[in-house]
Amino acid sequence: MTHPKHARSRRATGHYLTVSTLGVMTAASIVTSLRGLSLMAKEELTMFVYIGFSTFLFLIPVGLVAAELGGAFGDRAGGLYVWVAEAFTKPTGFVTMFLSWVQNIVWYPAGLSFASAAAAFAIGRPDLATDHVYVGLFIVIAFWLCTLAALVGNRFAAKVTKYGFLLGTAIPGIILLAGFLAWLLSGRPIGWSEATSQAVAVERGGHPHPRLFPYITGLSGLSFLAGILLNFAGVESQAVHAMELRNPRTGYPLVIMIAALLSFGIFTLGSLAVAGILPYKEINIESGVFDAFHRLSATLLHASWPVQLISVLVCYGALGGVLAWIVGPSRGLLATARDGMLPPFMQRTNRSGVQMNILLVQGVVVTVIASLYLFMSDVSTVYFLISALSVSLYIIVYMIIYASAIRLRHTRPDLPRAFKIPGGTAGMWGVAGTGFLAAAFAFVLSFVPPAQLPIGSPALYVALVAAGAIVFSGAPLVVERFKKPSWKEYADSVSARDT
Repeated sequence: MTHPKHARSRRATGHYLTVSTLGVMTAASIVTSLRGLSLMAKEELTMFVYIGFSTFLFLIPVGLVAAELGGAFGDRAGGLYVWVAEAFTKPTGFVTMFLSWVQNIVWYPAGLSFASAAAAFAIGRPDLATDHVYVGLFIVIAFWLCTLAALVGNRFAAKVTKYGFLLGTAIPGIILLAGFLAWLLSGRPIGWSEATSQAVAVERGGHPHPRLFPYITGLSGLSFLAGILLNFAGVESQAVHAMELRNPRTGYPLVIMIAALLSFGIFTLGSLAVAGILPYKEINIESGVFDAFHRLSATLLHASWPVQLISVLVCYGALGGVLAWIVGPSRGLLATARDGMLPPFMQRTNRSGVQMNILLVQGVVVTVIASLYLFMSDVSTVYFLISALSVSLYIIVYMIIYASAIRLRHTRPDLPRAFKIPGGTAGMWGVAGTGFLAAAFAFVLSFVPPAQLPIGSPALYVALVAAGAIVFSGAPLVVERFKKPSWKEYADSVSARDT
């Protein structure tokens, strides 16, 4: 068993993360890649309703709550585990951290499938993006490479993530926006003016006019919102690194602000660019971003090599986003292990203080999930079921975070908070309460088969998503019953035995 003194924080070694670095890392956790742009662009101008809901009723509330709790407990490792444990109990904090970790394991193959598409375009073989064997092998190899990068140390992982976000997400996003402006100035037709689906356009006088409000015929038409909302999740994921700032109580709120502004700008402007460049019928959720770059390059530059170069950067950005998630939640789970919530095997770290065995277990599970791509030529239905399960688990986490923030205002009103949501207790209820209700609404939608996707039996869909949510939510409770002594109890027992 590795003694906790070997798991030293940046503060212990004299090395600190800067506010800008952690802000970019957090933004990279939210905008893990440009993948979400195609999903939102598919809604054309109705995307503003979804983005507005996700920003004002989800991203901003959880950002404010994370800023307050992160500043209050910035000098303690564990992130949201500490927040929830202080508000309720350690087992509740463990359940929350465990769910955050598990939903990421489910998400990793989907996130890396976008990186595989980017790599396919980069080598001039876009046809490989739909080859299930290629995608499966790419996911497995890429995830283990990201895991090895994480094992080197958090400082190295932070650099890879930071530059991956800047080079592979921010720069391609800027190029996409600049290309769209050039597209407009050249007088070429705007994508949403050619809309042919009543979901995003209404016909007047024989011409399609883009809708500004979603076409709703029932909850199935709104269930797409849960997937879009997940694109804005993750603002709290890097809170485990708050204690590695030079002044976490004042620096972490600035981290949240940087991350929120970067994420909102990239998602809104990037999605608008894709929707403007590509006609509705040509927007593919998997390859829409690359198709937009290809159309720009072929039309404005009459060349294909820029698409390959940009695809290399996007692939790097997608891998950097996955690395940000590998480092964050798994490190938070390590904090629960040291409180005796996991077996000693899961408590071990390497010489750099990295949660070695947790990452190895995580890699094995992701490999098993990714192997579905190797044996199934059409995994779209499985993919959507897994995505819905990931959404439902993560939303549970957010509802617990909101409840924790409200409870701490009542139970620990004198807790030092570098940043405090204004308005006193009423202000906290307004912000966290609004976020909680929005998350609860999205949670309900995650169980509704989306009208936009080819789902088979609605009853089977609901049953599988519900069963998964129940099993994964109950799993940490079972594990907690077999918990082992915490590091402190272990050290005290050794000391007593020696004396």
